[in-house]
Amino acid sequence: MNIILIHGNGGCTANMHWYPYAEKELTARGYKVVCKTLPDNQVAHEAIWIPYIRDELGANKDSILVGHSSGAIAAMRYAEQYPLAGMVLVSAYISDLGEPNEKAGGWFDRPWQWDQMKQHLPWTIQFASVDDPWIPIDEARWVRSHLQAEYYEYTDRGHFIGDPVTTVFPELVEALGRKLASGK
Repeated sequence: MNIILIHGNGGCTANMHWYPYAEKELTARGYKVVCKTLPDNQVAHEAIWIPYIRDELGANKDSILVGHSSGAIAAMRYAEQYPLAGMVLVSAYISDLGEPNEKAGGWFDRPWQWDQMKQHLPWTIQFASVDDPWIPIDEARWVRSHLQAEYYEYTDRGHFIGDPVTTVFPELVEALGRKLASGK
């Protein structure tokens, strides 16, 4: 089994935010973790990211995708097409948010295939925050309701990139660890 961390767009890289912390902590627990900067990290075109996640990062039925922001969108679109061992979403959303870069990525040009995702996923864990400056909480809650995700909602985490989640995110590591230990 491998855990694949997928960062967001807007120039985000694999060595930013809480990604190195999660990689270090999960590796220390004995998991194989893949954390690489994806190409086209400014806009994050679906036509580039999905094949890269599959072919270069090695996502398969034994993989867990951990996606943050547009990385969460990539994880969900990936799960529409391919079986996974599980998925963790941080700051997930369902629309282009009226942002040109989000629209340009091509992720929102068709309806979401919730039933396909559920068929390809034994479980989903989701993190959201009411005070996220970019993601309306109603969009995160929509994802939760359609995927029946194990859901953690905060009031003070923003987009999970600033204080208090600048470089650590123990709640994610602990929730994923519990899920993997339970085998469900």
